[in-house]
Order: sequence, then C-alpha cells, then structure tokens
Amino acid sequence: MRIIAGQYRSRRLKTVPGLDVRPTPDRLRETLFNVLAPRIAGTIFLDAYAGSGAVGIEALSRGAKRVILIERKHAAVEVIRENLESLSIGKQAVSVVRGQASSLIANFPSDIAFIDPPYDLEAEYTDSINALANTPCELVVAQHASRVTLADQYGRLQKTRVLKQGDNSLSFYS
Repeated sequence: MRIIAGQYRSRRLKTVPGLDVRPTPDRLRETLFNVLAPRIAGTIFLDAYAGSGAVGIEALSRGAKRVILIERKHAAVEVIRENLESLSIGKQAVSVVRGQASSLIANFPSDIAFIDPPYDLEAEYTDSINALANTPCELVVAQHASRVTLADQYGRLQKTRVLKQGDNSLSFYS
C-alpha cells in the first residue's frame, strides 16, 4: 500500500496482517481524494475504523491540518504508529485513539469524517453516522460493500452522492 499524492506521495505503508482489517484499495482512495481535493486543505479529518491509517495519512499528505485515527484493534494501532513514525509524522498532526469508533466519534470534532467499519458490522454504520450527525461535522464519507444500501438520511446528514467501484462503494453525507 502506498500514499497516492501530496507531501508523502509514493511512500509505502505497512498493513495489518490477516483478514480482520480490510484496507481501502489505492484506486478507491484515489477516487475518494479526487472528490475531496477542493475541501481537504486545512481541515480536521477523522478516520474511524482506521486500520493501517492509510486514509487519514493520505488526508494529511494532501493538506489536512489535523487527523484523528480511531481503531479498536491493538495490532492495527501498532501498525498505525509504525506508519506515522516511518513518515516522521508527529503527535501535533495526528491523534491515535484506541477504542470503539461509534462510541468515541462524538468526542473528536472534525470537518470531514471517513468511516469504514468491518462489513460484517453493518449496525456500526448507523451508530457512527448518527453520532456524527450530532456533531458539527460537515461531510461524512462511508465506505461499504456495494451490495449494501445505506439510509438516505441519518439525523441532519443527507446522502448526496454514491460512488461505486467494484465491490466497494462510497456514500457521501452532508
């Protein structure tokens, strides 16, 4: 896995071994950040269910002011820390939080949030997006299996766009 563009372009990242964590494919990350490009600079970006931290690190590479990475698995948190260290990214730019994302999200205000829970935990989408609907977050992007259709609205957040790429989809809420 590599960083697609920005300050850390082409730098390689470690991934979490095994099948418990599903990394966002490079091509899907590129599509995501092509859409976010006009909005990313200077934002606080939340990457929930962060896995290796690739999406949050990509946001930082492309100009986000600060990134919050939430991940519950100890092995994934260790990989995130190794990736941050290998890129010399300090704590002033990134916060790594270990715990259940849906219950922690509301404690970390952000401008843009990316959520990508394990596909077998579909209830996490509802819990996480509803939690974000009660924050000032302006844009929520949910990565999910293309066979899954997320609700059109969660609280104040309305679905504005869905991008499908093979087995993966991105649903945008604002």
